[in-house]
Amino acid sequence: MNLAQALAYFLREAVVGLARGWKTSLLAVMTIGFSLFLSGIFLLVSINLGSMVDAWRNESRIMVYLEADSDAADLARVADLIESMPWVRAARPVQAEEARERFIAAYPSMADLLEGWDQDPLPASVAVEPDWPAVNATTLANATTTWREDPAVSSVDDDRDWLAQLEVVTTMLRGLATVVGGALLITAVFTIASVIRLAAHQHRDEITVLRLVGATEFYIRGPFYAEGTIQGTLGGLGAVGALAASFIALQRRFGDGLLGSLVASQFLNPTLLVALVALGAAAGLAGAILSLGREKADSARAAAGWGSEE
Repeated sequence: MNLAQALAYFLREAVVGLARGWKTSLLAVMTIGFSLFLSGIFLLVSINLGSMVDAWRNESRIMVYLEADSDAADLARVADLIESMPWVRAARPVQAEEARERFIAAYPSMADLLEGWDQDPLPASVAVEPDWPAVNATTLANATTTWREDPAVSSVDDDRDWLAQLEVVTTMLRGLATVVGGALLITAVFTIASVIRLAAHQHRDEITVLRLVGATEFYIRGPFYAEGTIQGTLGGLGAVGALAASFIALQRRFGDGLLGSLVASQFLNPTLLVALVALGAAAGLAGAILSLGREKADSARAAAGWGSEE
Protein backbone atom coordinates (compact mmCIF):
# COMPACT_ATOMS: atom_id res chain seq x y z
CA MET A 1 0.00 0.00 0.00
CA ASN A 2 1.53 3.32 -1.10
CA LEU A 3 1.15 6.61 0.75
CA ALA A 4 -1.79 7.86 -1.33
CA GLN A 5 -3.70 4.62 -0.74
CA ALA A 6 -2.89 4.77 2.97
CA LEU A 7 -4.15 8.36 3.26
CA ALA A 8 -7.33 7.45 1.38
CA TYR A 9 -7.84 4.54 3.80
CA PHE A 10 -7.23 6.79 6.82
CA LEU A 11 -9.72 9.35 5.53
CA ARG A 12 -12.36 6.75 4.77
CA GLU A 13 -12.05 5.12 8.18
CA ALA A 14 -12.06 8.52 9.89
CA VAL A 15 -15.31 9.52 8.18
CA VAL A 16 -16.89 6.22 9.21
CA GLY A 17 -15.70 6.75 12.78
CA LEU A 18 -17.08 10.30 12.87
CA ALA A 19 -20.43 9.11 11.56
CA ARG A 20 -20.65 6.33 14.16
CA GLY A 21 -19.78 8.55 17.10
CA TRP A 22 -21.25 11.77 15.77
CA LYS A 23 -22.52 12.96 19.15
CA THR A 24 -19.14 12.85 20.87
CA SER A 25 -17.46 14.14 17.71
CA LEU A 26 -19.88 17.07 17.61
CA LEU A 27 -18.93 17.93 21.19
CA ALA A 28 -15.26 18.00 20.24
CA VAL A 29 -15.92 20.11 17.14
CA MET A 30 -18.04 22.58 19.12
CA THR A 31 -15.43 22.86 21.88
CA ILE A 32 -12.60 23.67 19.51
CA GLY A 33 -14.85 25.89 17.39
CA PHE A 34 -15.88 27.95 20.43
CA SER A 35 -12.28 28.39 21.57
CA LEU A 36 -11.19 29.59 18.12
CA PHE A 37 -14.29 31.78 17.76
CA LEU A 38 -13.60 33.55 21.05
CA SER A 39 -9.95 34.04 20.11
CA GLY A 40 -11.08 35.39 16.74
CA ILE A 41 -13.41 37.90 18.42
CA PHE A 42 -10.58 39.28 20.55
CA LEU A 43 -8.34 39.36 17.49
CA LEU A 44 -11.02 41.08 15.42
CA VAL A 45 -11.55 43.78 18.04
CA SER A 46 -7.82 44.37 18.48
CA ILE A 47 -7.25 44.64 14.70
CA ASN A 48 -10.13 47.08 14.22
CA LEU A 49 -9.13 49.11 17.25
CA GLY A 50 -5.55 49.21 15.96
CA SER A 51 -6.77 50.47 12.59
CA MET A 52 -8.83 53.16 14.30
CA VAL A 53 -5.82 54.24 16.37
CA ASP A 54 -3.66 54.43 13.23
CA ALA A 55 -6.30 56.51 11.42
CA TRP A 56 -6.74 58.82 14.41
CA ARG A 57 -2.99 59.18 14.76
CA ASN A 58 -2.66 60.29 11.14
CA GLU A 59 -5.50 62.78 11.61
CA SER A 60 -4.54 63.93 15.10
CA ARG A 61 -3.60 67.52 15.85
CA ILE A 62 -1.69 69.37 18.51
CA MET A 63 -3.51 72.35 20.04
CA VAL A 64 -1.43 75.14 21.55
CA TYR A 65 -3.62 77.35 23.75
CA LEU A 66 -2.63 80.92 24.52
CA GLU A 67 -3.07 82.93 27.71
CA ALA A 68 -6.31 84.88 28.06
CA ASP A 69 -4.50 88.23 27.92
CA SER A 70 -2.57 87.41 24.74
CA ASP A 71 -3.20 89.54 21.66
CA ALA A 72 -3.21 88.99 17.90
CA ALA A 73 0.52 89.70 17.71
CA ASP A 74 1.24 86.93 20.24
CA LEU A 75 -0.96 84.53 18.27
CA ALA A 76 0.80 85.32 14.99
CA ARG A 77 4.26 85.05 16.61
CA VAL A 78 3.54 81.64 18.21
CA ALA A 79 2.03 80.35 14.95
CA ASP A 80 5.11 81.45 12.97
CA LEU A 81 7.42 79.88 15.56
CA ILE A 82 5.62 76.55 15.35
CA GLU A 83 5.31 76.55 11.55
CA SER A 84 9.05 77.13 11.19
CA MET A 85 9.74 73.61 12.41
CA PRO A 86 10.46 71.24 9.48
CA TRP A 87 8.09 68.48 10.63
CA VAL A 88 5.08 70.80 10.95
CA ARG A 89 2.83 70.77 7.89
CA ALA A 90 0.68 73.68 9.00
CA ALA A 91 0.07 75.85 12.05
CA ARG A 92 -3.28 77.63 11.78
CA PRO A 93 -4.10 80.46 14.21
CA VAL A 94 -7.58 80.23 15.74
CA GLN A 95 -8.95 83.45 17.19
CA ALA A 96 -11.07 83.34 20.33
CA GLU A 97 -14.14 84.41 18.34
CA GLU A 98 -13.65 81.55 15.87
CA ALA A 99 -13.18 79.06 18.70
CA ARG A 100 -16.47 80.27 20.18
CA GLU A 101 -18.33 79.85 16.88
CA ARG A 102 -16.90 76.37 16.34
CA PHE A 103 -17.94 75.30 19.85
CA ILE A 104 -21.51 76.53 19.35
CA ALA A 105 -21.71 74.80 15.96
CA ALA A 106 -20.43 71.53 17.43
CA TYR A 107 -22.40 71.69 20.71
CA PRO A 108 -25.50 73.88 20.18
CA SER A 109 -27.19 72.55 23.32
CA MET A 110 -24.28 73.85 25.44
CA ALA A 111 -24.13 77.33 23.93
CA ASP A 112 -25.52 78.85 27.15
CA LEU A 113 -22.25 78.00 28.89
CA LEU A 114 -20.52 80.71 26.89
CA GLU A 115 -22.96 83.46 27.85
CA GLY A 116 -22.36 86.06 30.56
CA TRP A 117 -18.55 86.17 30.40
CA ASP A 118 -16.66 89.47 30.50
CA GLN A 119 -14.31 88.07 27.88
CA ASP A 120 -14.28 85.08 25.58
CA PRO A 121 -14.08 81.94 27.76
CA LEU A 122 -12.34 80.01 24.97
CA PRO A 123 -8.76 81.17 24.46
CA ALA A 124 -7.04 81.77 21.16
CA SER A 125 -5.05 78.80 19.96
CA VAL A 126 -2.85 77.38 17.22
CA ALA A 127 -3.97 74.17 15.50
CA VAL A 128 -0.78 72.28 14.63
CA GLU A 129 -0.85 69.64 11.87
CA PRO A 130 2.36 67.61 12.19
CA ASP A 131 3.89 65.32 9.61
CA TRP A 132 3.80 62.34 11.99
CA PRO A 133 6.11 60.03 10.01
CA ALA A 134 8.76 62.76 10.02
CA VAL A 135 8.84 63.35 13.79
CA ASN A 136 9.96 61.07 16.60
CA ALA A 137 8.89 61.10 20.24
CA THR A 138 12.02 62.91 21.46
CA THR A 139 11.71 65.73 18.92
CA LEU A 140 8.03 66.14 19.72
CA ALA A 141 8.65 66.20 23.48
CA ASN A 142 11.38 68.83 23.12
CA ALA A 143 9.17 70.97 20.89
CA THR A 144 6.14 70.89 23.19
CA THR A 145 8.39 71.73 26.16
CA THR A 146 9.72 74.76 24.27
CA TRP A 147 6.20 75.88 23.39
CA ARG A 148 5.02 75.60 26.99
CA GLU A 149 7.90 77.82 28.12
CA ASP A 150 6.68 80.65 25.88
CA PRO A 151 5.08 83.34 28.13
CA ALA A 152 2.09 83.64 25.76
CA VAL A 153 1.28 79.90 25.87
CA SER A 154 -0.93 78.49 28.64
CA SER A 155 -1.05 74.81 27.66
CA VAL A 156 -0.37 72.27 24.90
CA ASP A 157 -2.83 69.47 24.18
CA ASP A 158 -1.38 66.48 22.31
CA ASP A 159 -3.85 63.86 21.03
CA ARG A 160 -1.11 61.24 21.06
CA ASP A 161 -1.34 60.97 24.84
CA TRP A 162 -4.74 59.27 24.76
CA LEU A 163 -3.87 57.46 21.52
CA ALA A 164 -0.98 55.84 23.39
CA GLN A 165 -3.47 54.65 25.99
CA LEU A 166 -5.60 53.11 23.25
CA GLU A 167 -2.52 51.34 21.91
CA VAL A 168 -2.02 49.81 25.36
CA VAL A 169 -5.63 48.60 25.29
CA THR A 170 -5.03 47.06 21.85
CA THR A 171 -1.94 45.23 23.11
CA MET A 172 -3.87 43.99 26.14
CA LEU A 173 -6.67 42.66 23.93
CA ARG A 174 -4.19 40.75 21.78
CA GLY A 175 -2.57 39.32 24.89
CA LEU A 176 -5.98 38.39 26.28
CA ALA A 177 -6.85 36.68 23.01
CA THR A 178 -3.66 34.63 23.30
CA VAL A 179 -4.21 33.66 26.93
CA VAL A 180 -7.94 32.93 26.76
CA GLY A 181 -7.73 31.28 23.36
CA GLY A 182 -4.75 29.20 24.43
CA ALA A 183 -6.49 28.01 27.60
CA LEU A 184 -9.65 27.09 25.71
CA LEU A 185 -7.63 25.43 22.98
CA ILE A 186 -5.87 23.23 25.53
CA THR A 187 -9.30 22.27 26.84
CA ALA A 188 -10.34 21.43 23.28
CA VAL A 189 -7.24 19.27 22.80
CA PHE A 190 -8.10 17.21 25.87
CA THR A 191 -11.73 16.96 24.73
CA ILE A 192 -10.64 15.60 21.36
CA ALA A 193 -8.17 13.30 23.12
CA SER A 194 -11.01 11.87 25.19
CA VAL A 195 -13.17 11.36 22.10
CA ILE A 196 -10.37 9.63 20.18
CA ARG A 197 -9.45 7.51 23.18
CA LEU A 198 -13.06 6.39 23.44
CA ALA A 199 -13.06 5.47 19.75
CA ALA A 200 -9.79 3.56 20.17
CA HIS A 201 -11.25 1.70 23.14
CA GLN A 202 -14.25 0.69 21.05
CA HIS A 203 -11.86 -0.75 18.43
CA ARG A 204 -9.41 -2.28 20.90
CA ASP A 205 -9.97 -5.84 19.65
CA GLU A 206 -9.37 -4.79 16.05
CA ILE A 207 -6.24 -2.86 17.08
CA THR A 208 -4.93 -5.90 18.98
CA VAL A 209 -5.41 -8.13 15.93
CA LEU A 210 -3.67 -5.63 13.68
CA ARG A 211 -0.68 -5.54 16.01
CA LEU A 212 -0.56 -9.32 16.16
CA VAL A 213 -0.41 -9.61 12.37
CA GLY A 214 2.43 -7.07 12.25
CA ALA A 215 0.65 -3.88 11.20
CA THR A 216 2.73 -0.77 11.76
CA GLU A 217 1.70 1.80 14.36
CA PHE A 218 1.32 4.37 11.59
CA TYR A 219 -1.22 2.12 9.83
CA ILE A 220 -3.09 1.48 13.10
CA ARG A 221 -3.13 5.07 14.31
CA GLY A 222 -3.60 6.78 10.95
CA PRO A 223 -7.43 6.71 10.94
CA PHE A 224 -7.51 8.16 14.47
CA TYR A 225 -5.03 10.89 13.52
CA ALA A 226 -7.22 11.69 10.53
CA GLU A 227 -10.33 11.74 12.73
CA GLY A 228 -8.79 14.19 15.18
CA THR A 229 -7.52 16.39 12.36
CA ILE A 230 -10.96 16.44 10.71
CA GLN A 231 -12.61 17.36 14.00
CA GLY A 232 -10.17 20.22 14.52
CA THR A 233 -10.56 21.40 10.92
CA LEU A 234 -14.36 21.37 11.20
CA GLY A 235 -14.08 23.33 14.44
CA GLY A 236 -11.84 25.88 12.75
CA LEU A 237 -14.17 26.20 9.76
CA GLY A 238 -17.12 26.59 12.11
CA ALA A 239 -15.30 29.34 14.02
CA VAL A 240 -14.48 31.18 10.79
CA GLY A 241 -18.09 30.88 9.64
CA ALA A 242 -19.40 32.15 12.98
CA LEU A 243 -16.95 35.07 12.88
CA ALA A 244 -18.06 35.99 9.35
CA ALA A 245 -21.75 35.79 10.30
CA SER A 246 -21.18 37.89 13.42
CA PHE A 247 -19.17 40.44 11.42
CA ILE A 248 -21.94 40.81 8.81
CA ALA A 249 -24.65 41.05 11.49
CA LEU A 250 -22.75 43.77 13.37
CA GLN A 251 -22.16 45.72 10.16
CA ARG A 252 -25.86 45.65 9.36
CA ARG A 253 -26.87 46.51 12.92
CA PHE A 254 -24.39 49.24 13.79
CA GLY A 255 -23.08 50.38 10.40
CA ASP A 256 -20.65 53.28 10.73
CA GLY A 257 -21.27 53.79 14.46
CA LEU A 258 -18.58 53.50 17.10
CA LEU A 259 -19.35 49.86 17.89
CA GLY A 260 -19.48 49.01 14.19
CA SER A 261 -16.11 50.69 13.66
CA LEU A 262 -14.68 48.89 16.67
CA VAL A 263 -15.54 45.33 15.64
CA ALA A 264 -16.93 45.46 12.10
CA SER A 265 -14.78 47.89 10.18
CA GLN A 266 -12.53 45.27 8.60
CA PHE A 267 -12.57 41.49 8.72
CA LEU A 268 -9.66 39.17 9.37
CA ASN A 269 -7.39 38.79 6.37
CA PRO A 270 -7.17 35.43 4.53
CA THR A 271 -3.87 34.58 6.20
CA LEU A 272 -5.38 34.83 9.68
CA LEU A 273 -8.46 32.86 8.62
CA VAL A 274 -6.30 30.05 7.25
CA ALA A 275 -4.21 30.20 10.43
CA LEU A 276 -7.33 29.74 12.58
CA VAL A 277 -8.40 26.69 10.59
CA ALA A 278 -4.84 25.30 10.62
CA LEU A 279 -4.67 25.88 14.37
CA GLY A 280 -7.86 23.90 14.80
CA ALA A 281 -6.51 21.05 12.68
CA ALA A 282 -3.24 21.07 14.64
CA ALA A 283 -5.14 20.99 17.93
CA GLY A 284 -7.21 18.04 16.70
CA LEU A 285 -4.10 16.16 15.63
CA ALA A 286 -2.42 16.95 18.96
CA GLY A 287 -5.43 15.55 20.80
CA ALA A 288 -5.28 12.35 18.75
CA ILE A 289 -1.55 11.93 19.36
CA LEU A 290 -2.02 12.52 23.09
CA SER A 291 -4.88 10.02 23.25
CA LEU A 292 -3.15 7.27 21.25
CA GLY A 293 0.02 7.68 23.27
CA ARG A 294 -2.00 6.80 26.37
CA GLU A 295 -3.75 3.99 24.52
CA LYS A 296 -0.44 2.33 23.61
CA ALA A 297 0.81 2.65 27.17
CA ASP A 298 -2.39 1.08 28.48
CA SER A 299 -2.08 -1.76 25.96
CA ALA A 300 1.54 -2.38 26.99
CA ARG A 301 0.56 -2.51 30.66
CA ALA A 302 -2.31 -4.85 29.88
CA ALA A 303 -0.02 -7.16 27.86
CA ALA A 304 2.53 -7.16 30.69
CA GLY A 305 -0.23 -8.08 33.15
CA TRP A 306 -1.35 -10.98 31.00
CA GLY A 307 2.23 -12.20 30.68
CA SER A 308 2.81 -12.15 34.46
CA GLU A 309 -0.42 -14.10 35.05
CA GLU A 310 0.76 -16.80 32.69
